[in-house]
Amino acid sequence: MAQKVIRIGTRDSELALWQAHTVEKKLNDLGYKTEIIAVKSTGDIILNKPLYELGITGIFTKTLDAAMINGQVDIAVHSMKDVPTALPIGIVQVAVLERANEKDILVYKNNLDFLTGNGIIATGSLRRQAQWLHKYPTHKVVDLRGNVNLRMQKLNESDWNGAVFAAAGLERIGLTPTLSKGEGEKIGLDYINLDWMIPAPAQGAMVIVAMANDEFCKEAVSELNDLETDICTYIERQFLKTLEGGCTAPIGAIAKFTEDTIEFKGALFSLDGKQKFEVEKVVPIEQWKKLGFELAKEILNSGGAELMKNIKEALKK
Repeated sequence: MAQKVIRIGTRDSELALWQAHTVEKKLNDLGYKTEIIAVKSTGDIILNKPLYELGITGIFTKTLDAAMINGQVDIAVHSMKDVPTALPIGIVQVAVLERANEKDILVYKNNLDFLTGNGIIATGSLRRQAQWLHKYPTHKVVDLRGNVNLRMQKLNESDWNGAVFAAAGLERIGLTPTLSKGEGEKIGLDYINLDWMIPAPAQGAMVIVAMANDEFCKEAVSELNDLETDICTYIERQFLKTLEGGCTAPIGAIAKFTEDTIEFKGALFSLDGKQKFEVEKVVPIEQWKKLGFELAKEILNSGGAELMKNIKEALKK
C-alpha cells in the first residue's frame, strides 16, 4: 500500500479530539498511517455571543476548511450537525460513520419539580430553545456556549434548573451524569431523555471531508462510510437545505430505516416556539432521494416560507 501520512484536522475540544482519534484508529486498523492536527475555531473562541449573532454559517468548520484548502491537513472530522449543507468549493464529503445516539437529553439539578411550574433552562441552540418553549411556554431559556465540558461546568455553577445537551456528545467522553459515576453524583446532576424533542439534522453522526482532488485520502476514508447513516443524514440535511435553515434556525429532522421503509419526522418552529410546522411520513426505501426536499416543500407551502422569512429578519436585528 502506498504510504502517505493522512493528516487529520480537528477542533481541539475533548469531544472533537475523541472523534478524531476514533477515525484515526479506524484508518490505522485498515493499514493507513495518520497524524492528528488540532486547531481552535472561531466558535470555540468567541463564547460571549449566541451563535446566530456571529452571522457565520459553519462557524465550527470554517477554520478546518481553511486548513485543508491551505494544505495543512488532508481530512477533517466533524460532528455532522455542525457542518453547513453546502461545502466550500474543492471540499467533498467522503464518509459518514455509523450514527450514535441521536437524542437530546436534559441534564438537571436536584429534581424535576420545575417542569410543572417556572424553570430556567440553558441551551445555545435555537432549535432546542424553540422546542422547549413550545412545550414549556412559562419557562425562561438562557444562552449557553462553549464545549461540552465548559457547558457542564457553567450549569453546575449557575442557578439554572437544567441544560439541554446532545446525548452522543456526553456519552462519547463519559460526561453523562450517571455514566461519570462520582463526578455526576458529586455535583448532584441527573438526566432524562427528551424523546419529544426532534433532533438536529444529522445529530449523533460524524462526517469526514477531504479535498476533491485527493484520490488517496478519498479512497482510504470511503472505506469507513456507513450507508444507512449516510442515507438518513442525506435526507435530513436535504430537508434543512430546502428550508434554507443554515445550522442555526429552529429546524429538527430525523430519518430512520425500518426493514424496507424509511420513517421521517421533521419540523420548523418560530423562535419563541409558538408556531410549529411538522411533517411525518413513512415511505418505501427506494423513495429516499427526494424525500427531504419534498417534505420541506410541504412545510414551505403550508406557511413555513413566511415563517422562515420572519426568522431570518429577526436574526438580522
